[in-house]
Amino acid sequence: MTTELQVIDGSNWREFVADGVAYLMLGKSDCGACATWTEDLKGFLGDERYAGKVRFGKMLLDQRGLTDFKREHGEWLKDVHDLPFNLLWVDGERKKSWPGGGVERLSNRLEGLVPAAT
Repeated sequence: MTTELQVIDGSNWREFVADGVAYLMLGKSDCGACATWTEDLKGFLGDERYAGKVRFGKMLLDQRGLTDFKREHGEWLKDVHDLPFNLLWVDGERKKSWPGGGVERLSNRLEGLVPAAT
């Protein structure tokens, strides 16, 4: 099963975060670090340990249509200053969040939520 990086926007974010374990990267269109992390992340998606167990998505905060997301999550979102920003959700509940990239950091955080296949 191939895992893909889904585009998350105002029309699908609720469904995305509510569905099991979901990783969501927040970025902006003009963020160089976000573009670099996206490329690294796409390479990580080939890791079969998480295929079928974790959904991966990317949301660009400077895109239109995110009013509901920003309104519902404004309490913590207002404190996000460093992009990319990473979130792990389990069944609609935000479990972990951290700024920056790094495959090892992501993998370590996933290990705590999703046991890798042996």
